[in-house]
Amino acid sequence: MSKVIATYLIHDEKDIEKKAEGIALGLTVGTWTDLPQLEREQLRKHKGEVVHIQVLEDSERTNRYFGKRLKRAIVQIAYPTANFSADIPALLTTVFGKLSLDGEVRLLDITFSNEWKKQFPGPRFGIDGIRQKVDVYDRPLLMSIFKGVIGRDIAYLTEQLKQQALGGVDLVKDDEILFDSDLLPFEKRITAGKAVLNEVYEKTGKRTLYAVNLTGKTFELKEKAKRAVELGADILLFNVFAYGLDVLQGLREDKEIAIPIMAHPAFSGALTPSEFYGIKASLLLGKLLRLAGADFVLFPSPYGSVALDKEEALSIAAALTDEKEPFKRSFPVPSAGIHPGLVPLLFRDFGRDSIVNAGGGIHGHPDGAEGGGKAFRAAIAAVLADKSLHEAARENDALRKAIDLWGAIEVTS
Repeated sequence: MSKVIATYLIHDEKDIEKKAEGIALGLTVGTWTDLPQLEREQLRKHKGEVVHIQVLEDSERTNRYFGKRLKRAIVQIAYPTANFSADIPALLTTVFGKLSLDGEVRLLDITFSNEWKKQFPGPRFGIDGIRQKVDVYDRPLLMSIFKGVIGRDIAYLTEQLKQQALGGVDLVKDDEILFDSDLLPFEKRITAGKAVLNEVYEKTGKRTLYAVNLTGKTFELKEKAKRAVELGADILLFNVFAYGLDVLQGLREDKEIAIPIMAHPAFSGALTPSEFYGIKASLLLGKLLRLAGADFVLFPSPYGSVALDKEEALSIAAALTDEKEPFKRSFPVPSAGIHPGLVPLLFRDFGRDSIVNAGGGIHGHPDGAEGGGKAFRAAIAAVLADKSLHEAARENDALRKAIDLWGAIEVTS
């Protein structure tokens, strides 16, 4: 019988085993001991089963948070897949639907059989496919973000796009809060952006891709995405947690929307930050986004302005790139507060198959976005050449100015 196994961190004042059994029954058949024998046999294949309990030591931090003394345990519960359809909403409702309201349970992971995974798409392009598109194979990719474009017009946006591309970035993404408007209409952003990036390509021979923010009412998204493809859009940026994982999967599976999808983590912070309840980031931003089809996944870096715990950030990247999974690998994009002086840290922690993503770290450069891009490219080249950033800055003015402004963290191998 096919099952998925959900792993939880559970807290309880009295009996962890009893609470775990209550979850297994409450999210499946509802009751067991009061059922007649015949009904038990009929429902046995639908019953949730507690398969493992690892009791943890008492935690004063936990007790202070909840204001009472609690027992803690890691609990695994198996749910028969016969109980729900093969879609992410049904999965999440089964393993954490009403349970998420408990307030003292955290969903840490979900393990699926390979047979069950076959019903999901995974990324269309993944890391290798994106590398082919930008023709870069030996280093992390560099991405920049539009900044301060709300209330501006197309001329402003395209000039900013041009300067970022001239700086040598591989990808430019819309800000996630940039929506369709009279000043910056969706279709015009695509066509005007494509024109200016082709202009830069003709001048430099460097291909830069643009991720346009796909927004609007949910049931209009597919047609809007198809129109983006017709207009030659490179990538779709998508605020997946405002819409839902199943919407991402629907976009990925549509054969007429055959371009990469970049998943933005906006709103995920309502679900992941607590160490005591909610959903573990590596599951929500890692395993499930890859399952649903994201080619790129943005998440907070451990170093910047919206820093994520380092272990959590690394676990997201590991879930996105685990080669044992039967899906293409998704590009990890650690973000927020990134500047050229952090490139050695990014290399050390996330490796070559990741994306260096910056907003203020590019636009805030003394020489503007072009200088910011050049500073990042110089920093990446320095790490590849096993040079310190300060050594490289003696030969590169853009990098020197960036280090003077933001500093640099050198990493020794």
